[in-house]
Amino acid sequence: MYCPVCKDKELVMSERLSIEIDYCPGCRGVWLDRGELDKIIQQSTQETAAQPEPRAPQHGSHYNDYRRPKKKESFWQELFD
Repeated sequence: MYCPVCKDKELVMSERLSIEIDYCPGCRGVWLDRGELDKIIQQSTQETAAQPEPRAPQHGSHYNDYRRPKKKESFWQELFD
């Protein structure tokens, strides 16, 4: 299938987290089939609900100033990696 925008570039199919995504290497457009956006939203909300609430910083600890935990990558970053 060809890109609806570029007209001459063929779409590349990629599967991420059991969701098939078509994207154009030319314009970097992302094309989803019916129901795929719903799956992405559902997985994103499940991931957000599973994350623990952020804790308030503890004062007096010297680790809080320069050793912050690495932020977990979001579903969207993992999806379009």
